[in-house]
Amino acid sequence: MSYNTLISAQTLNQHINNPKWIIIDCRFSLADSTAGSYAYRHGHIPNARYADLNKDLSAEIKSYTGRHPLPNFTALSKKLGAWGISNDTQVVVYDDASGAFAGRLWWLLRSLGHDKVAVLDGGIKHWQKQNLPLTTKLPIVKPSTFRAYINPSLWLSAEELQNQIASKKIRLIDARTPERYRGEQDPIDPVAGHIPSALNRPFQLNIDQNGCFLSPDELKQQFKQLLGAILPEKTIHYCGSGVTACHNLLAMEHAGLTGSKLYAGAWSEWIRNQNHPIATTTVA
Repeated sequence: MSYNTLISAQTLNQHINNPKWIIIDCRFSLADSTAGSYAYRHGHIPNARYADLNKDLSAEIKSYTGRHPLPNFTALSKKLGAWGISNDTQVVVYDDASGAFAGRLWWLLRSLGHDKVAVLDGGIKHWQKQNLPLTTKLPIVKPSTFRAYINPSLWLSAEELQNQIASKKIRLIDARTPERYRGEQDPIDPVAGHIPSALNRPFQLNIDQNGCFLSPDELKQQFKQLLGAILPEKTIHYCGSGVTACHNLLAMEHAGLTGSKLYAGAWSEWIRNQNHPIATTTVA
């Protein structure tokens, strides 16, 4: 059996020493880019490798890109192989933010044709609540070969998004907080507001008070209300930099609403072009 959306702490613990399973720690902080690697060194799930959002899962920022451009897929494929991931590996990714950062690697692997990847439900915090082990010991890694089968249909460029918006046959969903979406304030990006026609679904709505995802039925009901008559495959997600939008995409997949896509450049790329329209009022 393979896992391709979420996996429980108990199930992961049963496979913790399975050589065909690779665990990746994706902890990160936008406020302190060294916090994730520091946390990893001071205690991680046994056998986990560490992936840095800036260094491993994003390309270098350019004048025309957003804050976390998609990585070079050739370089990422080599890193995956260096971490011991092959095409038949079950990958489990986690963080300490209920999947807000781990969702990025989950989505990237799927974009490279690797569906056997799941986010640890509740992350390392829930793992610890279950009294499951942590270690400071670095894993012994046996490198492998990862062959990418890139699926570019899973994401859109800004130009493609504009064309899709013009068609009026899509549902665009913004994963940021309501105040950023409405344009009241933006502590991260220099321009506040949202892409015209987008609806707001903060990714935090996907999780319960314990930091775990809501049930598939709950998520399905909530997203179907948002989508209306629009099909899941006509749904496009974005956020500030293309990271937390993956959380909404994951939630939809977990709910059985498959096929939605990512505007990977996100708001921080959209506002680089002064010709792109900006909205600051809530869409009815």
